[in-house]
Amino acid sequence: MEDKEFSSINVIPLVDIMLVLLTIVLITATFVVQGSIPVQLPKASTSQQESLRGLSIVIDKGGRIFFEGRFVPSLSELEAELEKYPKEYQVILLADREAKVQSLVWVLDLLKKLGFKKISIKTEFGYEGHT
Repeated sequence: MEDKEFSSINVIPLVDIMLVLLTIVLITATFVVQGSIPVQLPKASTSQQESLRGLSIVIDKGGRIFFEGRFVPSLSELEAELEKYPKEYQVILLADREAKVQSLVWVLDLLKKLGFKKISIKTEFGYEGHT
């Protein structure tokens, strides 16, 4: 009995497997959080929907402060970080709607003390009226 020469490869099973793997990767990629800090922004009736660029300061609902995605344990350390940047930079504040107002006031006071003039508080669009 003579062996038949191998002259072609059936690639259809390979393509099927690759399509299944591609589908799995695309589905799971939509659920991956890209290193963001979970913050529920307060709602406002008017909101700038343009993408803001600048230094970001996040205050989570526990009152913890994050500067550029890194946890800052104290206001003095936040001050030391902010002193490295020119005062013309825009600062974007993202405070959780359940965060204490005092944390926001401390950060705003620090920014005023350091001389930053371009400060934005990011909110979600949509206003839920009071009854």
